[in-house]
Amino acid sequence: MAKHRIYTTSFASVYPLYVAKAEKKGRTKAEVDQVISWLTGYGQKELEAQLEQRTDFETFFAKAPKINPSRALIKGVVCGVRVEDVKEPTMREIRYLDKLIDELAKGKAMDKILRKSAD
Repeated sequence: MAKHRIYTTSFASVYPLYVAKAEKKGRTKAEVDQVISWLTGYGQKELEAQLEQRTDFETFFAKAPKINPSRALIKGVVCGVRVEDVKEPTMREIRYLDKLIDELAKGKAMDKILRKSAD
């Protein structure tokens, strides 16, 4: 079976859409970057380098410095798909990111988005 085209799509081509979605709801590019960093471990300079290189989604997640183990706490539906039920690992990471951006755009508190405990 052929890979989904999102795998070969450059992260840089979708990133502005993430930012626009967040900004339309009063959030910031910095908050989008914070969410991406939390999920992938990319620092700001590393993220900017990935954007400049027009890295595809598959490579973006494959080369992520430190995928956050707390991402398994991300639950819910994105594009009609329950993220925790996605079997293919790279697609699941992409859906996790989509869900985080959705939560940001819906005004959820950053501590909740980043799955920080209240203790």
